[in-house]
Amino acid sequence: MNLLGISGSLRQDSFNRKLIREAARIGGASEFTEGSVRFPLYDGDLEEQSGIPAEVQTLADQIAAADAVVISTPEYSKGISGVLKNALDWVSRTEGNPWDGKPVAIMSATAGRAGGERAQFDLRLRMMAFRPRILQGPEVLVGGAQNEFGEDGRLTGESYVKFMTGLMDALKTEVTRGS
Repeated sequence: MNLLGISGSLRQDSFNRKLIREAARIGGASEFTEGSVRFPLYDGDLEEQSGIPAEVQTLADQIAAADAVVISTPEYSKGISGVLKNALDWVSRTEGNPWDGKPVAIMSATAGRAGGERAQFDLRLRMMAFRPRILQGPEVLVGGAQNEFGEDGRLTGESYVKFMTGLMDALKTEVTRGS
């Protein structure tokens, strides 16, 4: 499986970046790419003057080329991060719709107890217009993330590993179902 991982956090060592890496490892991805969401803020004037930024087109091309996508979002102010929303806005401006019919697994890691429940709901709503095949579960909501990763970046909680394994198995099934 050619897997693209998108973290809604810009921090290099963020819990959500660790989570997409765990998804690739646990899911046995044959190829794994980490997409970048380091884009300028969406601005219609900028788009009109300069077109789609190269880094935005790169992410859109990575989405289109991947067999499946995992998105891990932090929860900021009860929703997805601004950088993730900005990335969705920019990619929506590219030619075609790279998300159309794409199998997508959503997960989250947060310092709080709920593990990003509201952010996942928010992300599902924002993605509906793009028509991906978003998996409904099992849910991977890593609460208290600061205590759930080992020094090697791997999930340490047995239940989180179990849910991640189930989600990645479901994603592989969805990939084969759609081909």
